[in-house]
Amino acid sequence: MVTGVLLVVGQIKVGLSFGLTSSIITTLGLMIGLNAGTGLKLAVLGGIFTIAIADALSDALAMHVSEESENIHSEKEIWVSTVSTLLSKFAFAITFVIPVLLLDLQTAISVSIIWGFAALGLLSYFIARAQNKTAWKVVGEHLGIALVVVIISNYVGEWIAVTFA
Repeated sequence: MVTGVLLVVGQIKVGLSFGLTSSIITTLGLMIGLNAGTGLKLAVLGGIFTIAIADALSDALAMHVSEESENIHSEKEIWVSTVSTLLSKFAFAITFVIPVLLLDLQTAISVSIIWGFAALGLLSYFIARAQNKTAWKVVGEHLGIALVVVIISNYVGEWIAVTFA
């Protein structure tokens, strides 16, 4: 009984950590690319809602298939990680709508970057602590990768604006 509960908790952690990380990086990348390419609040909002739905469903299915392919998890464990991925991706991606609705677009993008990096940094810190690793190395690695995504997304958005506008 205790082992089963621990496995389910472990699957929730897998889904949450994957879902949060993916929603932060994907949503920020899309927001920044759309902003750089269009400068339109409507485009950025549409992108966030699309990511929140389509990417959450896609990644939840990918998690489900991945867990099934390992052939080591029970059906219940697989569904727990699937649902926790779906809910965490959707719920966290939707949080990026708030600054876009309440602020001018450029300020909303800045606030979203700070919010996303703070959440990713906090998650990374807890992961490092749980694994007895040096926190600043894990946090730095994860934030560094996120920063690369943000920079590339901005340049791709600018390139699209220049090339196809």
